[in-house]
Order: sequence, then C-alpha cells, then structure tokens
Amino acid sequence: MPHAEDKLNTVAGRYDALVRSGAITADPAQERLTRRLDRLEKEIAACDLAVKGSALGWLFSRKAPKRETIRGLYVHGDVGRGKTMLMDLFYETSKVAKKRRAHFHAFMADVQDRIHRARGDILAGRIKGDDPIRPVAEEIAAETRLLCFDEFAVYDIADAMILGRLFERLFEAGVVVVATSNVAPANLYAGGLNRALFLPFIELLQRYVDVERLSAATDYRMEKTDTDRVWTTPLGAETDLVMEEAWFRLTDHRPSPREEIPFRGRLIVVPQACGPRARFDFADLCERPLAAADYLQIARRYHTVMIERIPVLGAEKRNAAKRLINLVDALYDCRVKILASAAVGPEELWAGSDATETFEFARTVSRLTEMRSEEYAGTPHLGVHGGVQHDDEGEDDDLTQT
Repeated sequence: MPHAEDKLNTVAGRYDALVRSGAITADPAQERLTRRLDRLEKEIAACDLAVKGSALGWLFSRKAPKRETIRGLYVHGDVGRGKTMLMDLFYETSKVAKKRRAHFHAFMADVQDRIHRARGDILAGRIKGDDPIRPVAEEIAAETRLLCFDEFAVYDIADAMILGRLFERLFEAGVVVVATSNVAPANLYAGGLNRALFLPFIELLQRYVDVERLSAATDYRMEKTDTDRVWTTPLGAETDLVMEEAWFRLTDHRPSPREEIPFRGRLIVVPQACGPRARFDFADLCERPLAAADYLQIARRYHTVMIERIPVLGAEKRNAAKRLINLVDALYDCRVKILASAAVGPEELWAGSDATETFEFARTVSRLTEMRSEEYAGTPHLGVHGGVQHDDEGEDDDLTQT
C-alpha cells in the first residue's frame, strides 16, 4: 500500500517497523527522537523548496536567493542507547540530494588532507589568499547540504584549532549538521591542550544546532551480545596457539607476508596480511605513534583484523588506551570483524582511575561488546580496500564461517 511505503520513508516509520519485527524494543526516548528527526527533514525540504521557488525572481534581481538558517541537531547520551541507529535511519530516509554521513575522525582526516592540498595550491598561486581553510570549507559546502556525524569527539589539538573557522563557514553556507556524541557540547575537548581557544567553537555549535539528550533505558549493544568466540582470554601459550590456529583457518594456510600501506608520505606497517585480512600484535597498533587517520586506512583496507596480546591498560599506558579507543572507533565504523586475545574481557581492560578517561573508554567497551555478537559478525564490511584488488575481495566476511 502507498501509505505503508510512505511510512517507511520516515524515521518514525522505519523505527516502528523494526519494533514490530522484533529487531529492537520500543523506547519512549528513542520514539521522541524519531519525531524530532522527521521534523528536521521537513524543515530542510520546505526551506529548499522555498529557495527553488524563488529562483525565477532571482533572474530579475541582483541578489541570489538566500536560504533560511535551519538548526541542526546534536544528540548526546550514554553509550549503546541507539544514537547511531537513529541517525542512520535519518540519513537513509532523508531525501536531501547532497548528503554525507561520516565518522567524525574520518571527516577530520579528509579535512586535513584537503587543507594540505589547499596549502600547496596557495603556494603555487592556484588559489588566492593565505587561508587554506576557506577553500576547503567552500568545497565541502558545495558538495554537502546535510552533514551527519557519528561519534562527534575531539581529542586532537590539530582538529580542535581548525574547527571554529571551518564550521563557521559551513554554517554560513547553509550546511545542516546532525551529530551523535557521548558528551554534551559543553564537555567537548575537556581537559584538552589550549582548550580556551576551543571554547568559541562550542558557542558557535550551540548557535546552529539544537541539543538533545537521548536517555534511552537500555544499552542495546549489551542486549544483542550472545558470543565470546572472537575474544580469547587469558594471555599465555595456550591462547597464542588458539590465535595461530584461527589465523590458519582464516587464511587457508596461505602465505601472509608483511604489507606496507603508503599514507601521507610514510608507511603504515602491517606485520602479516593475506588478502583483506590483517594480523597485528597490540604493540604494533597501540604502542606506536599512530593516529585515527592511520587506523581508518587499516579499517578500510581489511575486512578482518586479528589483534593479539591486549594487556590491562592502567594509567601508565594512557596513550596506548587512547589509541585503542581510536582504533576500535575506526574498525567499528567500517564494520571490520575482529579476533582478539587479551589479558581480560573488554569490561576489565581499563584499570585507570581518571574519570574522563574512564568515561571515554566506556564507549570502547560497549563497541567491543557489540563486535563480539553474531549480529555484528553478519554485517557487511563498509570499507574500501585502499584501491587494492585482492584475489578474494568479493568474499563474504570470514567470521560468519569460523
């Protein structure tokens, strides 16, 4: 029926269908947010229609039609409450032609790459002026009307220092932002270096988005967990043997030589790789100076990643813990399947006492919990294998078969 089809083109309709199918349990806070997201979609559509309708008048006017400012939405709340699920439903149902969904780390890695290119264009005289952020913002605004961010979080001072100038231009150009985060805007970059310089961005953000807290009752990631088979504890010779056998099953005993991924003028080293599968020791990934953008290169290239010998992470391993947070974000966002060996379960990995770091690590625990589930194992890889054509690139992900 047309009416039923129309309902499935809204966030509320898709959400209701998931509830009726038994895929999720209805939650009043989530239901309220679906209606708010549908209202935002209507506001964008009405605004764009008004601009389109004024195009004829523009032919006889010296001024181009100006878009009404549409306030975006910033949704924050505890881990595992359905923020990402609802934003994805919004993105999937939105009829906005120029839309983009990105993990915030991936977006900022792209921005940094564009800024690097813009600096080169300025030096070569291809772009006038001396501000590389201006042409980058103009480029993104020309491509994007609706910008959806998952896991809006700022840890890198390089990102923190450019956000204000970048987003001021994006907002002025009419870009509508929808974001999810585990923290309220006022708590972004908390404790960060030179945070006072970041505060104007928070004020800017709050001028252009409505802030909603999602306080759903259940951590749906914990509900979906039904297997521990991809996470082996404790560490020791027996576990090493289990991981070795698992790697042989994944690769059918084929050679797995070292690979190097060229990225930004350097090489990301992968100790063992076989087609779209990679094998690392924890130290290879988290005790070396790798950044979020490096982890994204790995996540896009490999659909299955083995991580061995993850230790308990106390205050003395603070930097390694932060890298693990970024690594898990990248793997999760690309739906990479993991096999891991660790000293303890995910919920016991962080042994530090710092409140901020404990809060940040809670998201990682929740994501690792979901990544151990049958449902996650059945999802397709969302990465791009770095432009490399593997001989088995079209295969289904392995962990549904092991």
